[in-house]
Amino acid sequence: MAQHQLHGRVTCVASPATWLSGPDGRLGGGADGLYVEDRRAVARLEVTVGGAVAAPLEMRRTGAASAVFAGVQDGLTVTRSRLAEPLGGTETVTVSNDGGEARSVVLAVDAATDFATTGAVRDGLTGSTVDFSAGDGGAWWARSADGMAVRLDATPAPEGLLRWAVTLEAGEAWSVELRFSRTDVPPIQRAKRFSTLRVAAADPRLDALVRTGVQDLDALRRTDGADVYYSAGSPWYLTLFGRDALWAARLGLPLGVEVAAGTVRALAARQGTAYHGDTEEEPGRILHEVRPADAAHRLPPVYYGTVDATALFVSTLAEAHRWGMRPDAVEALLPNVEAALAWLAGHEGFVAYRSTGKGLTNQGWKDSGDGVQFADGRVATGTLALCEVQGYAYQAALHGADLLDAFGRPGGQRWRDWAADLAGRFRDAFWCPGGYPAVAVTGDGERVDGVASNMGHLLGTGLLSAAESAAVAGWLARLRSPFGVRTLAASSGGYDPGSYHAGSVWPHDTAIALLGLARDGHRQEAAALIGALLSAAQRFDYRLPELYGGDDDATPYPPACRPQAWAAAVGPAILTALLGLDVDVPAGRITFDPLRPSPVGAFRVRGLKVAGGELDVTVDADGAVTVHNGPVGVAFLLAGGGPARIGRPTSAVSAG
Repeated sequence: MAQHQLHGRVTCVASPATWLSGPDGRLGGGADGLYVEDRRAVARLEVTVGGAVAAPLEMRRTGAASAVFAGVQDGLTVTRSRLAEPLGGTETVTVSNDGGEARSVVLAVDAATDFATTGAVRDGLTGSTVDFSAGDGGAWWARSADGMAVRLDATPAPEGLLRWAVTLEAGEAWSVELRFSRTDVPPIQRAKRFSTLRVAAADPRLDALVRTGVQDLDALRRTDGADVYYSAGSPWYLTLFGRDALWAARLGLPLGVEVAAGTVRALAARQGTAYHGDTEEEPGRILHEVRPADAAHRLPPVYYGTVDATALFVSTLAEAHRWGMRPDAVEALLPNVEAALAWLAGHEGFVAYRSTGKGLTNQGWKDSGDGVQFADGRVATGTLALCEVQGYAYQAALHGADLLDAFGRPGGQRWRDWAADLAGRFRDAFWCPGGYPAVAVTGDGERVDGVASNMGHLLGTGLLSAAESAAVAGWLARLRSPFGVRTLAASSGGYDPGSYHAGSVWPHDTAIALLGLARDGHRQEAAALIGALLSAAQRFDYRLPELYGGDDDATPYPPACRPQAWAAAVGPAILTALLGLDVDVPAGRITFDPLRPSPVGAFRVRGLKVAGGELDVTVDADGAVTVHNGPVGVAFLLAGGGPARIGRPTSAVSAG
């Protein structure tokens, strides 16, 4: 099956809707279209002036949800201004007469759809198209046999067909607005703009990466009743994914706790309560993905086949609590935390999975069929316990214990003891003779000895000793390409830099590793990864894709989502590492331990949200911190007793 070439496509997103087209703005085949709630609402949209398509002149992205396409046709300028909205989108076509004489032309629109699911489009399984036809009240409609309905409103209204006879005087312009709306799904309210985070750094690439990432995260947010979470990515994953949403929320905590709080509530509402083989639901388990019933493809509409989201759920809530989530909102979710911890402890030995043959073969973040490999290139099968999942579980047990203690609930010591036992068993079972943790251990106890980026997720969890952390940092340095951490070492038998999980680079994977490196004190390697991500961002116009090739050129991966939520959250994650930020609102403190020297030079961060307030912080090239403003009632601490200049408030002391 041929892969869709998405890298050169122009994407406009307002979750759960997305436009996808070439740089000329035309929707004419392949994956192009306007999608709403995992179905294609418009598959073809051609605009002609005088019977011909305008020759492309310019394309500009004007935001995450909008773009402008300009072309010329027989002395006229034709501009298509595109905007995505949650239930559809608009295309405003403007014809401008830049000549010295009056012109009369006919503008015609050819619009059709095929109602295909995103999964079918991705797999090349689409059918025939249906043209929009005139209906009552001046609207144009396309309706499917299963009840999907798309409305087209044109202003001004055409006469008969979608055609307009236009006469333009010299210097005059004329416009028609085409508004497409999916009408068979409930209304979706667009969440208000949520962040004012901005950065000014000596290295301007940081500013551009953060700005673009914040715009994309804003566009990927969607509401679920009162809750807000990040859809995973456009165009294939514009829905709730447990693992993706949780990691994006954690990496994006500098934008505020609202999305993290909404994410854990949305997932708690769907937490498993019973055993169902087809969906792999189990009591306490957090789901993998949700799809509308009419758009499910290959997997059930609600599918639980993920081994890591349950632990990530607990840790995301704990970190949101530290960053200032309302205590009553945290306390309300403690029964869900207890159920999640019980699911983790319910495994025999390590937290593991085995494919049922009906769902995903692999249930970690590397969920492709060959995502877990031995060093000689053999693909691991059967029951698998992934190394990073044990790190997540260890951290979740400690986080859960802290939450239970904080709210006076019993059980904290039980989970600390469980974590300690897990760490001991991990040390015995996972470490390979080469001095690195296996990517997984099989049900028979065999170490899957591929050198893989998964080990980077162990850093910062507390599972590793200081010596083990240093060993992992050294191996990550060997995995590093000029643009991030390769998912699999080049020395591996199955290494392929252009694969999905066997040698490519995933920005979120690299960001998780750099945060762990910084937390564990491996600052030089953390700084190197920041530089690698900034170099990659520059290659991709600061809109990092889901993944790219692990070679020395950051080669685009053809069907990669762009934007992807956890890739968009890389910018805020880099700020956390640069500042050495440790937020503990319940304890009344924010601690800074910045990377020294700063790999981006001097920088200033404004609009970083903590505890209902915003931080305004400057770090000079040598790592000296000045807090200009911040939330009231919180002490600002400097790890290690370094110098600080404090604006207001003035409660800075040494944490050393």
